[in-house]
Amino acid sequence: MAGRPTDYSPELADAICERLGQGESMRSVSRDDAMPSMATLFKWLRVHPQFLEQYTRAKEESADAMAEDILEIADNEVEQPLIVDGLPMQVDGQLVMVKDNVSVQHAKLRVDTRKWLMAKMKPKRYGEKVTNEHTGANGGPIETKTEWVVQPVKPVNEA
Repeated sequence: MAGRPTDYSPELADAICERLGQGESMRSVSRDDAMPSMATLFKWLRVHPQFLEQYTRAKEESADAMAEDILEIADNEVEQPLIVDGLPMQVDGQLVMVKDNVSVQHAKLRVDTRKWLMAKMKPKRYGEKVTNEHTGANGGPIETKTEWVVQPVKPVNEA
């Protein structure tokens, strides 16, 4: 029986990065017996600069895949199977689906987790837009303008 691959090859790196770019996690890829273990993948990242570069691009691409996931979750995956006595309820062989507070909160958690990861993986596109209130126009220095107003003073009558 052949074990997991441990030798680096550009073809295997391509296959791994293609899956990562489509939104799979490294953990998910490494669960596949035809793929290297996570320890091997981390070693490749340290030893093979071309793999590190390819991996970095794939992770940025996966942020875009997660944006697609968010749409899918929001549009289609809010309903959950109705669980009765710990088992999914079926009627005529079909799962009974419900949209309850638990399923909505679960979908919200899934969306929020992806948004957080997207902001970390591709901050220029998905990160928070931070404004610095301590700059002037167009990001330049703050300019101040002082206007002096001279008002005539009434002479004081001397007694």
